[in-house]
Amino acid sequence: MSSSFEGRAQAIYDLGRTAIFALKSDPRFHYCLYVPPVVGHGEKVDLLVAVHGTGRTSFLDFRDGFAEFGRWNRCAILCPIFPVGVRGDGARSGYKFMIEGDIRYDLVLLEMVAEVAAKYQQDWDTFAMFGFSGGGHFTHRFAILHPQRLWAASIGAPGSVTLLDPSKDWWVGIRNLEDRFGITFDREKLARIPVHMVVGDADLETWEITIPENSVNWMPGANDAGRTRPERLSALRRSFEDAGVSVRFDLVPGISHDRMQVLDYVQNFLTEILSDRRSI
Repeated sequence: MSSSFEGRAQAIYDLGRTAIFALKSDPRFHYCLYVPPVVGHGEKVDLLVAVHGTGRTSFLDFRDGFAEFGRWNRCAILCPIFPVGVRGDGARSGYKFMIEGDIRYDLVLLEMVAEVAAKYQQDWDTFAMFGFSGGGHFTHRFAILHPQRLWAASIGAPGSVTLLDPSKDWWVGIRNLEDRFGITFDREKLARIPVHMVVGDADLETWEITIPENSVNWMPGANDAGRTRPERLSALRRSFEDAGVSVRFDLVPGISHDRMQVLDYVQNFLTEILSDRRSI
């Protein structure tokens, strides 16, 4: 294979808006990226992980929607893909709760980060994370489990929330983190993360987020954080702030459950955090 061919292939498939790749350690899971062209010249950039919702197709919206942000802010965008029904059962929501049978989605994500960091010769021991809807589930629960890996978190319109309640089990609370994940909750490290929460004030549909008792995800307290997404995210805000976390909360006027309408708010938040981070 000629070096010119390799260079052209890298430019087409590995830089800019990349191809979709299977995770080497578990090819059931996939990812794509936006990689700023400067990475092809050996330069270092930061990393944002952008997590899709239940329909999964938003991974492309996020890759492309954050591309200009990534180019001008020297930040790669990693978009994981957690397919529906990876265990052969058609389940749609396992990734939102971090654990499904023998799958630990938090660890799958960390494997992806390690794989792309090695590929692009980057130092991504810490990264930012954004998710909307199902991705908002994932983002705030990842922050609870792995605060030491994040330099920022932006949580968009999750359908349900895990409050920092030591009297209730996962996923409603955090009492049994050690038993479920082998992880001890670290309040101090979580409090060091700049956190953004965003939801439309017209995001009021409840048909998808009210968890019935016959659901595999139901448990006592499943619907106690509020009826609508704004109510549930407000409950998460209070829970995080009570733990010492600084939260920027954007309740976007006139917006329903529309991921693309909140990206400007997310990018404004991340741009400020990156500026502060790089001035240290």
